[in-house]
Amino acid sequence: MDTDRPAPVDPLDAEVEFLTPGLRSDLLERWNEPRRRYHNETHLRAVLRAVDALESDGEAFDGTAVRLAAWFHTAVFDPTESENNDKSAAFTEKALDPAAPVDEVSRLVRLMGGHRVEAGDLNGAVLSDADLAVLGADPETYDTYSQDVRHEFAHVPGERFVAGRIASLEALLERKSVFLTRAGRDLWEKQAHANLNRELGLLRAGVSA
Repeated sequence: MDTDRPAPVDPLDAEVEFLTPGLRSDLLERWNEPRRRYHNETHLRAVLRAVDALESDGEAFDGTAVRLAAWFHTAVFDPTESENNDKSAAFTEKALDPAAPVDEVSRLVRLMGGHRVEAGDLNGAVLSDADLAVLGADPETYDTYSQDVRHEFAHVPGERFVAGRIASLEALLERKSVFLTRAGRDLWEKQAHANLNRELGLLRAGVSA
């Protein structure tokens, strides 16, 4: 047993330039609001770990901007509202030190509203893939994710939610690939297709995951 190997650092504790202790504490408080069931600290940690995985697998991007955007995306979250990403971006612009890459971070935060990433946008591709990495998780983790999303949107009537969810899953499956980076496709694409198709089949059959 290698007792000299350091324990892995929790990405929520990892140093990120311009993420001051006070700002980190404020953001964590936001990510732990009671209304959140999926868009919470667990999701933030998973996104940051996915960013690390993409970096370790050779993707080149602005690590500071992408990690700050991960911290700020859905910093403002109300499941009954549709402007969470725009409001989170506005909060980003107020909260970040002007010396930080504020414009790029707020752009990335807004981009997560629809994951519409243009070709050549390396930062956007990495953040999008990291945010969607749960789609390529093991089936149990994926089922927990889908149940937590339903819980957050409990105010949406059942038939309306199912119709919207089916449309979202179909749109993901119709893309050339769910993930935009080479590393993301290698890590998560195959399992994502299995998970998405399985949930889609259950929804069409009228069965909850």
